[in-house]
Amino acid sequence: MSAEFPSVRPRRLRTTPAMRRLVAETRLHPAELILPAFVREGITEPRPIGSMPGVVQHTRDTLRRAAVEAAEAGIGGLMLFGVPAVQDATGTAGTDPEGILQLAIRDVVSEVGDQLVVMSDLCLDEFTDHGHCGVLAADGSVDNDATLERYAEMAVVQADAGVHLVGPSGMMDGQVGVIRKALDAAGHQDTGILAYTAKYASAFFGPFREAVGSSLKGDRKTYQQDPANARESLRELAQDVAEGADLVMVKPAMSYLDIVRQVADASPVPVAAYQVSGEYAMVEAAAANGWIERERTILETLTSVRRAGAEQILTYWAVEAAGMLR
Repeated sequence: MSAEFPSVRPRRLRTTPAMRRLVAETRLHPAELILPAFVREGITEPRPIGSMPGVVQHTRDTLRRAAVEAAEAGIGGLMLFGVPAVQDATGTAGTDPEGILQLAIRDVVSEVGDQLVVMSDLCLDEFTDHGHCGVLAADGSVDNDATLERYAEMAVVQADAGVHLVGPSGMMDGQVGVIRKALDAAGHQDTGILAYTAKYASAFFGPFREAVGSSLKGDRKTYQQDPANARESLRELAQDVAEGADLVMVKPAMSYLDIVRQVADASPVPVAAYQVSGEYAMVEAAAANGWIERERTILETLTSVRRAGAEQILTYWAVEAAGMLR
């Protein structure tokens, strides 16, 4: 070993917290975080979601309070999901101007105005009695083009309620273009579209189905993407951008960080990623058993998604993580 060895010492930049903070390549900020929130029709108290400790189905009143808390925390926005009292074959509650999701949008916008970007899930699975994201054909398959008609109606009623961004999540071919056309025709040129561009048929969605009261039998593999595939995400990206997407999203996040990076490298519009219910549940379960350090793990997972290229992150820890980042 020569006297000059080693001449390169990367550890010099790891010596103190101040040094590590100075040279950190990836930073999280509360404004990049989006809180998904569920509101259920017909309940008088928040209803805990058993598979997602700390997450509830809100009443309209508690959702208003949660929106104020989120605004005070400085996060970027809310993504709203409605859970109706009655589901039917075509998801009627999803296009009822007085449906729970539209009422919740009005509530939140009136409570926090433009302090948060208010977003809404634009999909039929919460509203259908079969649990699929679209209208069923006679043979039981999801009818892509009939579903697009319903999505167009949903987009307009959500925009009428005051939402800032609609989030079409059903993975129907042509959904962004149809929604953009419907919004523009109804005078909602300023309502944006956060397109679920790469949404995979993932096992990590399990707890979410409890959260929205899904009655799904079977799976969604004929319209959500195959976890084995990466290239088709870029094809979906090109299509969504061409049809007018303002932002695009990859879902889930942590098992698809390679997809987040590929989409981020190719996208001309901002890229979001959704840290989904199963990812949340696994961390909470492991932390509850004392197997991992909860707060460190939360921030590490969020940092990994940000490092992969996501500029916005949907996470059930949004408000809590914002507090950790102060």
